[in-house]
Amino acid sequence: MKYLHKEKAFLILADETVFEGYKCGIKGTTTGEMCFNTGMTGYQEIYTDPSYSGQIIINTTTHIGNYGTIAIEDESSKVQFSGLVCNNFSDIFSRFKSEISLQSYFEKHQVVGIEGIDTRKLVRHIRNKGAMNGIISSEILDIEKLKIELIKAPSMDGLELSSAVSTKESYFYGNENSPIKVAVLDLGIKKSILDNLVERGIYCKVFPAKTTYSEMKNWNPNGYFISNGPGDPSVMTYAIETVKQILNDDKPLFGICLGHQILALANGVRTYKMHNGHRGLNQPVKNLITGKSEITSQNHGFSVVSEDVEKNLFVEATHINLNDNTIEGIRIRNKKAFSAQHHPEAGPGPHDSRYLFDDFKNMILN
Repeated sequence: MKYLHKEKAFLILADETVFEGYKCGIKGTTTGEMCFNTGMTGYQEIYTDPSYSGQIIINTTTHIGNYGTIAIEDESSKVQFSGLVCNNFSDIFSRFKSEISLQSYFEKHQVVGIEGIDTRKLVRHIRNKGAMNGIISSEILDIEKLKIELIKAPSMDGLELSSAVSTKESYFYGNENSPIKVAVLDLGIKKSILDNLVERGIYCKVFPAKTTYSEMKNWNPNGYFISNGPGDPSVMTYAIETVKQILNDDKPLFGICLGHQILALANGVRTYKMHNGHRGLNQPVKNLITGKSEITSQNHGFSVVSEDVEKNLFVEATHINLNDNTIEGIRIRNKKAFSAQHHPEAGPGPHDSRYLFDDFKNMILN
């Protein structure tokens, strides 16, 4: 009875697997790389994270929309992902602080979604077959036509997206009287990252993705931050060159997620596209320096090549993922530079890794 008045929709994968469900969000068609997020909360933060540009999110938790939306939980100025797949989409919400329903939020941001899907079956399929493109439509119900449209969707492998989601103009964030100034290279930054820097007394100037090092240097910052973002890091030659120049000047540098991969590439460590990637709020990571483990928030489909790190005389692994031993953090020997693959800002949580922001501040001060 739940779906009695719902409009039909289809999800088709690149291997021609077909799922039938019902429209949520607006009526329309969208394509993107299929990826799943295991977080039980934080859907609004996920949808507004620029790192998800070009991707269709499968939320594995059963109920989506049940606590509504509130503007302060946005990580950027708009919804960034390509579309939603979920099992049970709630038109109503119960959190008293929320402002509008997720359905109204999707209508505002023109989001196409599909519900009523057996997400367990779908995720098992993608885990076995690997990440692939998909198409959702509630307006085209001809399977063969949808397959033709899906072929047109670009592969994430080799795709540069950061310059599309980055700020177009530089802007300031924080208290201009703060004694510490950090130049932020915006490759698709989340608001939570800037908030964590500001909370530690750091004044930020956020620069567009393709800003040159000399332009950032002219502001005379005390350190540099390289943000998270979408796409394939190996094709981002502009950002790699910028990081090389920062390292040559031996300036304090901290990178998160895509910024971590760019730092690795700037030091001769290759990256690769993962079979599925890591996306969720419960990824276990071990700090190899302290010996302690932490539960982390993650969102990445690329990783650095472990063998390259082991052979590189200038790069040291500082963190590893306890599920698959992938590299989660590095630091550059004889330089004030380090990075984390996971997200220490972790909106909405967990917050085990926020000490990395303190480490960055201390690196600048010392």
